[in-house]
Amino acid sequence: MRVMQRIALLVFGLCVSLSVRADEGMWLPSLIGEGRIGDMRAKGLRLTAQDLYSVNRACLKDAIVRFGGGCTGELISDQGLLITNHHCGYGQIQQHSSVEHDYLTHGFAAMSRGEELPNPGLAVSFLVEMQDVTDQMLKGISNKMDDVKRAKIMDRNKKAILERAVDGGRYRASVEALYYGNQYFLFVYEVFEDVRLVFAPPSAVGKFGGDTDNWMWPRHTGDFSLFRVYAGPDNKPAPYSTDNVPYVPKKSFTISLKGIRQGDFTFVYGFPGRTYRYLHSEAVRYIQEKSDPHKVKLRTLRLDIMNRAQAADPAVRIQYAAKNASVSNAWKKWQGEMKGLRRLGTVAEKQAFEREFEAWAADKPEYAGVTERLSALYDSLEPYAFAIDYHNEAAMAIEVLKFAGQFAAVQEWTPETIDRLRQAAARFYKDYVPAIDRETARVLGAEYRRQAPERFRVAGVDMDAVFDSTLFVDSARVRRLLELEDPQAIGRMVAEDPAVKAYRAFQDVYQLKIAPVHVELNRQIEREYRTYMRGMMEMRQGEHEFYPDANSTLRIAYGKVDGYRPVDAVRYEPVSTLEGVMQKDDPEVYDYDVPERLRRIYETKDYGRWAVNGTVPVAFIATNHTTGGNSGSPVLNADGQLIGVNFDRCWEGTMSDLEYDPEVCRNIALDIRYALFLIDRVGGAGYLLDEMKFAE
Repeated sequence: MRVMQRIALLVFGLCVSLSVRADEGMWLPSLIGEGRIGDMRAKGLRLTAQDLYSVNRACLKDAIVRFGGGCTGELISDQGLLITNHHCGYGQIQQHSSVEHDYLTHGFAAMSRGEELPNPGLAVSFLVEMQDVTDQMLKGISNKMDDVKRAKIMDRNKKAILERAVDGGRYRASVEALYYGNQYFLFVYEVFEDVRLVFAPPSAVGKFGGDTDNWMWPRHTGDFSLFRVYAGPDNKPAPYSTDNVPYVPKKSFTISLKGIRQGDFTFVYGFPGRTYRYLHSEAVRYIQEKSDPHKVKLRTLRLDIMNRAQAADPAVRIQYAAKNASVSNAWKKWQGEMKGLRRLGTVAEKQAFEREFEAWAADKPEYAGVTERLSALYDSLEPYAFAIDYHNEAAMAIEVLKFAGQFAAVQEWTPETIDRLRQAAARFYKDYVPAIDRETARVLGAEYRRQAPERFRVAGVDMDAVFDSTLFVDSARVRRLLELEDPQAIGRMVAEDPAVKAYRAFQDVYQLKIAPVHVELNRQIEREYRTYMRGMMEMRQGEHEFYPDANSTLRIAYGKVDGYRPVDAVRYEPVSTLEGVMQKDDPEVYDYDVPERLRRIYETKDYGRWAVNGTVPVAFIATNHTTGGNSGSPVLNADGQLIGVNFDRCWEGTMSDLEYDPEVCRNIALDIRYALFLIDRVGGAGYLLDEMKFAE
């Protein structure tokens, strides 16, 4: 019998550093009823497994969407109104902003359906169903089969599964591997592409605290924005059209106004990005000691340049707002991750487990030696992984090179291709400052020459000379190029451009010297992990249940409202309030310059129905296990009512993608009552509350 053929029906556990700790885990909703629901109900949940997930009737999963490419959102009315994070909608808000209409700074509120702003390229995806397809995917597969033959059979099996699942194009679908390829699940989605901006608070609310407060507790950030999903007259997905109507969902969340208290049960329901709970010790060592430190340094250099330029010019501040936020987010997270891994001694713990595993596997040929083989493979992989870090974080961080790469990739200069590049150029130059890019290239180039492995280093590229002569730093020259009547002439000019040549030089080294070996080593590593996971599960069978790593598919994490102690003699309470916002208020600092209307409301204490003990609740923390992708996820109470919107983790716990520490790992959520207060009292869009459902 094939091990793991029915992993969902078995109960396993991992010891030492791999044991599942209190409130750890991101669980597949369709399998909650097979074990997790009992624990959830024992801790306070008052719902059934069918209330959480069902394909036969409306349930909570039907109110949740994957928002864009990497966030979560949830429906809060039966008229398609959706709430997510401000930082998830940041790109759309920024695209609609200009110096004349600075929605980033001042916020945006549509006062009617006709004022809601369309967002080309933005889509939301509702999960229709998830299904275990392990048997179908592994049909015809044996453990003795070579990787090439295995891959061909599995590709054929996957194609057949997906062809049935998409129902003639009605749905989109994917098959995702769990437990390093020991289990496979099918995910079927209904995708809506007409999504319009409804409300965004000012950046001094939605991004309050900026990079200083990012990943930190206590937080006082009103990190939310509102969008509306539109459908065709038949309530089915349809391209943007003025004839479209608000989507009527199968389910929308009731909003709880009861608030939260220490110890309350909570759960997060969303699309977490990636976790790596079962990595080998050598992989963790590389992350902690080499990859993260170098990436942090490179991003520090980039941020220093952007920050100076943005502080000097309001227009540049808007242009580079989304870019800065994107660069700084991982930059700060990696710093907390390194610190957490060192504090927990994760590498040493994993090494201890690997020794225990090898002792257990000594008389089991299928598993013996697997951790040593992984260690050797990681040793071979390290220089290639390091070269990729520098390729991505140094060379490809130069904006003009990445943009020129879109031209370099053109195989045939058709009218359609030229039109696509015109659109790409309009987007690129709207938010591009050559002086920032040139300084970035100079600084990163120096680090690249010092640190990138010599055998993988691109030589002979003078970026100052590239900036002096490339046409790609000048929007007018690119526009004239794309207006030429002879497509072949366009192609010849592109091929001779210094930026294109530089891009191709970096790509040639990457594609010819780095990627092939990196891909092959990772293929071997994945094969060993497949064996390693089976062995770990067999070794601890029957002791504890454990969860599959997150992979951007819908999951449930649960825990309780709880503070924590970040350092000796300090205790963080689990709730922040408007008092903290005003304590940080500083008109001289952009990220702390509270909107004047909020100041006046605070001075008069005119909070209306949103007052709680003389103030307004802002955010709270809980022990729910989250990661990137959970941004915007609904945080729900024991009755499945919306109490908050997840937006961050505490900095001391950012290593939770690799190891979860129940003492300090906390998710940070916006208290939904603060969002409602901002919509109603600050944003003047209280009419939106009329379409919401509340539980007092």
